[in-house]
Amino acid sequence: MDILSLAQNVVDRAEGPLTQARTVAKVLGDRRTPLLLALSKGLITPLYRAAFLASAAGAGILRPLATRPCDLDTLAERLEITGGDRQLLRAWLDIGVQLGEFDRREGCYRLRSTAARTLARADNDAVAAALEEVMRFHLPVLLDGPRMLREGRRFSLGDQDGAVIARSSLVVRSFVEEAVERTLDTTTPVHLLEIGCGSGVYVRHAARLNPRLTALAIDLQPEVADRAAKNMAAWGLAERVETRQGDLRTLDLQPRFDLVTLHNNIYYFAPEERVEVLERARALLAPGGRLLLTTSCRGGHIGLEVLNLWFTYADFGGPLPREDELTDQLERAGFTDVRADRIVPGEQFHAFTGTNPPAPAAQL
Repeated sequence: MDILSLAQNVVDRAEGPLTQARTVAKVLGDRRTPLLLALSKGLITPLYRAAFLASAAGAGILRPLATRPCDLDTLAERLEITGGDRQLLRAWLDIGVQLGEFDRREGCYRLRSTAARTLARADNDAVAAALEEVMRFHLPVLLDGPRMLREGRRFSLGDQDGAVIARSSLVVRSFVEEAVERTLDTTTPVHLLEIGCGSGVYVRHAARLNPRLTALAIDLQPEVADRAAKNMAAWGLAERVETRQGDLRTLDLQPRFDLVTLHNNIYYFAPEERVEVLERARALLAPGGRLLLTTSCRGGHIGLEVLNLWFTYADFGGPLPREDELTDQLERAGFTDVRADRIVPGEQFHAFTGTNPPAPAAQL
């Protein structure tokens, strides 16, 4: 037993019979004990709770428990866990009971904490995914950053779970949709190219706003593109929206799009590549076509700064852009009427727009 566990055990038993007086006195007299107890209450237990909730949400356990209590066999079947591993699942679930997130009565588990019940709601899925993103991707760079530098390691695209990122990015969905509404022409047919489509919800929003809109939605990660294609079919948009895996830098397309959109992904390209990437986006626009780019920028809250740190430690992409830096890159890429509008009050989340200028008139 480590001294932290022993100290906590002593405190928990302080009002009961004490049979190990010498050990108790030694632990309570150790000057480290108050610090360890403070760490346990203020840092360690909350971290355990956050990790457990992120895992429970990501595994699909919270949602069924929000409907009704479930026994071990029901949860195991849902997770496709068989044999002796079901007892390992029980051990994991019982930790959730000890942490106060779950309760168990008459052999059935149910949600107990306010946090667990809140994250189990379908309309809070993006928040649950954001918690999972923090635990899976943000914490490793804080925990392993110096060691990675010493060992010459970097994060790769494979260290991300594209499905989790696509879901967590929807925490800013209402703001991105507002930017789409401001930019999209709803009175004439529009051909849209969405680069990094994620789940496809922003293409769906644009299609709702303009019934004559058609689109090509691409994503760099095959599993994300596959999921978006299934979503389009489920939403009845398969005939209007083509979805495929693709990289903007290698797309072989004609300049025929009226609107090109990039949401929450410019930092997947290295800073020295961004002007070229934006030039490529402009080359796919028809004359007079527009670009809409939404992104978090440097100088935001600590979550954005840790995200920025992760991409700084990655072997692809690069740091979050600065507002003035990205505006300059858009202008260098040939866009005119470049604007940067803050779309999340008090936060460094912006919508950038620019126009592909018409070709100069031929001189007689």
